[in-house]
Amino acid sequence: SKIFFATQELKGNLNSKILESGHEVISLLSNNIEELIELINRLQIEMVIIDHYSINYEFEKELKDRTSVKLMVLDDTYEKHYCDVLLNHNIYAEERRYKDLVPLNCEIKCGSKYTLLRTEFLNEKKNIVADKERNNIFISIGGTDHSHININILESIKEFNFTIDLVTTSANQNLDELQIYCEKYNNINLHVNSQEIARLINYSKFTIITPSVIANEVTYLNRPIIAIQTAYNQDDMYKYFMKNNILALKKFENKQLVKLVKEVLNG
Repeated sequence: SKIFFATQELKGNLNSKILESGHEVISLLSNNIEELIELINRLQIEMVIIDHYSINYEFEKELKDRTSVKLMVLDDTYEKHYCDVLLNHNIYAEERRYKDLVPLNCEIKCGSKYTLLRTEFLNEKKNIVADKERNNIFISIGGTDHSHININILESIKEFNFTIDLVTTSANQNLDELQIYCEKYNNINLHVNSQEIARLINYSKFTIITPSVIANEVTYLNRPIIAIQTAYNQDDMYKYFMKNNILALKKFENKQLVKLVKEVLNG
């Protein structure tokens, strides 16, 4: 089967990664359903996978009604969807919560059993690391750094003098500022577009992350977590963490973060 990624050329996009993986990118000029339907018909698409917070039930229903495609939707905030398959691959996902949100014949795939993991994580899981080899702190606060708290976090934990692996992407809106800051400190390794995230996580003493998709990966590799919520769509993961005694902050706060770091170290 041939796979196409239909997307708009928005600022900070990572379309180059799609091309690097050998797939074709089709540039959409708008959010108009007519453009998407024309594309589906022209390329004789059999299945459409939607991963977009702004595409809703009405859009999906019209797409299904006007084409013969099988529709799969990725969801992580328990929204109403009109699809054949729904995937919520997060560790907190509960199938019962979709009971009245999807059609009766919809196939629901929920929870850690369906977590999407890159091959590097599956391979790294086999690598047994001794605790004495885990010396670094892993930090990831999202590829685009929309919350702009990386430097605040680094300042907060400076007193501990950790060696730090901080990962981000070239889509980071504050990358120049972050690079300038990190260059001042020998103990901070800044990784941009890293291909070794699984290894960095596996060799970490603990992680500071957002309660988002990366939490699935850190949990899979069984590393301690301190989570800091930075967006509304992280609510369910944050609640799951609180319920399961995983350290988490509703928002960044300097003293609270220091307190949680001490808790991990004593723990």
